[in-house]
Amino acid sequence: MTIDGSSSTPAFALFGINMGGAGEPSAMIRIAQAAEAAGYESVWTGEHIVLPDPQAPPSPAPPQTNMVDTAVALSFIAAATSRIKLGSGIIILPQRQPAVLAKSLASLDYLSGGRLIFGLGVGYLEPEMTACSTPMSRRGERSDEYLAAMRALWTGDAVSFDGEFVTFSSVTANPKPVQASIHTVVGGHSDRAAQRAIEVAHGWYGFMRDPETAASDVTRLRQMSDQFDRPAELGPLEISVTPARRLAPGDLEAYSELGVDRLILQPGWHRGTDEILAYVEQNAPA
Repeated sequence: MTIDGSSSTPAFALFGINMGGAGEPSAMIRIAQAAEAAGYESVWTGEHIVLPDPQAPPSPAPPQTNMVDTAVALSFIAAATSRIKLGSGIIILPQRQPAVLAKSLASLDYLSGGRLIFGLGVGYLEPEMTACSTPMSRRGERSDEYLAAMRALWTGDAVSFDGEFVTFSSVTANPKPVQASIHTVVGGHSDRAAQRAIEVAHGWYGFMRDPETAASDVTRLRQMSDQFDRPAELGPLEISVTPARRLAPGDLEAYSELGVDRLILQPGWHRGTDEILAYVEQNAPA
């Protein structure tokens, strides 16, 4: 998205490559390879480390839903593909130990030849946060500091970091990512998520947004871009959206006019392999 409102046709991507029917090993590879062959720009994981059992709001899925770990799934896919980008949609950052996650993601970017898109968010499921020994309070501040600490490890040697939640002194982590700055996308619909995307990320990700709600999101992002400084090296703010419905006539044009850069389509975690492959073909970018 450019702040002046210019538009272009969004890239197509595929959500849920590690979930449900797509999360079976052979299915994951077949679907990722089919998406690459059909011209999709990227495949994206979903993530919940644990889910409440029994399911209760606001949990998004039944506890028996298969969700393969993001870094493992994307590494598995990287070995069987050559071009398609690999998105985490999204890693719940405050639940992770930042130095360990930095190592995993740097290794994934290194092994894939620089194909990682690091989608992150702050989380919202209290039972999951508790299971990961992470307090709900101040999870936004924790996420901001974790990202800064991870970037220090990705870009320097003998680096030190002295924060409220993370401290290390004169340490080095190799291999470094292939990308000089791992492409980072912030998920979330709050004002704070929008501010975080503007200030520290390459892009913003809205999940389950129809053209009307996406229009409201984009308006807010444009307004907030006047209030907060954006580092020049991050470039124009990239907008990714997972539509709230199957694309209807006129939807693609509507998203394009809003300046959406990437549509991350969701075939549905409950579908079987053949149904997902058919969805990939039916919704191919061409």
